[in-house]
Amino acid sequence: MTTSIMAQEAAEAPQRIRQQLTDNVERAQRLGQQIKLFEPAFVQMIGRGSSDHAGVFAKYLIEIETGVPVTASAPSVASVYHRRLNLQKALVIVISQSGRSPDILAQAEAAKASGALVVALVNDETSPLASLVDHVLPLNAGPEKAVAATKSYLCTLSAIVQLVAYWKKDTALIEALDTLPDALQQTVQAPAQLQADFLRPLARCVVLGRGFGYAIARELALKLKEVVAIHAEAFSSAEFLHGPITLVQKKLAAIDIQIDDESLPGHSAQIDDVIQRGGTVCHLTQAVGDIHPRLAPLVIMQRFYLDIEAVAINMGYDPDKPVGLNKVTQTV
Repeated sequence: MTTSIMAQEAAEAPQRIRQQLTDNVERAQRLGQQIKLFEPAFVQMIGRGSSDHAGVFAKYLIEIETGVPVTASAPSVASVYHRRLNLQKALVIVISQSGRSPDILAQAEAAKASGALVVALVNDETSPLASLVDHVLPLNAGPEKAVAATKSYLCTLSAIVQLVAYWKKDTALIEALDTLPDALQQTVQAPAQLQADFLRPLARCVVLGRGFGYAIARELALKLKEVVAIHAEAFSSAEFLHGPITLVQKKLAAIDIQIDDESLPGHSAQIDDVIQRGGTVCHLTQAVGDIHPRLAPLVIMQRFYLDIEAVAINMGYDPDKPVGLNKVTQTV
């Protein structure tokens, strides 16, 4: 049985999220009401690495569930180019585990000075970021020692869902969140979906999803780079058809993220096209049965994190210490 820190931390996610959702109920209710009263014209997401990838999930969830447009920030605009954006009537959501990266802090400070409502989803409540913003929604992921983020990413997604559920006052989604920890725990015990035999021959691959599938594809591709040194690139399966699909003729391998929601028929047809052109495909699906479709991405990522750790061990990599990476990366 594996004892890597990465595996231990990934397996902690169900319990961490159970506690997070309980502890944050009142904060999420108050914050959801304040956002509703604020009536943001748009939302700006701020984050780096896995936090930036969580922002892609937030974009899909917020736009689909509230109709408010979401944009991604370019932190260097504030930290390097020293320009300030007009963010009046903007809801700015800053995602960070450490809350200490200078560029993230500069962007958050500039947003607040520009009249935005600034919310931090942060794991360290004692961080400078937590002191700077208008509101904090704690991730409650606990210490994360492995370089590759796992439970902090999943805790970020669950915090985003809880925030949006109370902002929208979506009773069905709020109730569905109560089932999430058990679904994640069942997924921990479920069979592996991604195998070393599929990844071992690969120097490169693509990760394909649609909608919420694409929302997690970038994080999945990052872990393939970090943990098993495979050059993976994430695409919307629809976007992949607009040119990159020509790569399939060179025996390209693809990882297919299947979300059982409104996107599934179109996405499945696009994956069938990849297979018919000779592509090799590994399918990742939710490992449990009945779950709210907006929560399915978390279930898929829970299984993937455990699978990629096991594959790394099998391939002779140390998942806790990817070559050349540090746990906390500070950029300007």
